[in-house]
Amino acid sequence: MTSQMNAALKKNSAEPQHDDGKNTPPILADTAGFTADENGTCPIREVLDRVGDTWSLLVILNLQQGTIRFNALRRLIEGISQRMLTVTLRSLERDGLVLRTVRPTSPPEVEYSLTALGMSLAKPIDNLGQWAVDNRHTMREERARFDAQQ
Repeated sequence: MTSQMNAALKKNSAEPQHDDGKNTPPILADTAGFTADENGTCPIREVLDRVGDTWSLLVILNLQQGTIRFNALRRLIEGISQRMLTVTLRSLERDGLVLRTVRPTSPPEVEYSLTALGMSLAKPIDNLGQWAVDNRHTMREERARFDAQQ
């Protein structure tokens, strides 16, 4: 933990003070056991900002099957537009998670697959997906219970 973060924690623990977030460094990275980089960026936040959206998760899950052409992938992901799939694939390709291959046919065939880095991310996403399947009904019940109390 940096000395600046330690000072902020000591200051905050001595007496409660209002903090608008402008003067206190983020402590999530160190308190959760993850070290921030030289810019103070939390690795979890950085990765989730890149792949934590619905479409990226669904693309990664579907590409685990192997190489898939663009239109086949679009059919597998209900509700995604052609433009959104294009943007999502480009972003995942830029981050080294997806490989785009153009076959020299007429018209050209474009295929997508996960890179080794993408495959390494697929397992935690699978775990999250299974957790969602196992717990979504409980979450819905809890949400309804909470809303009924409001």
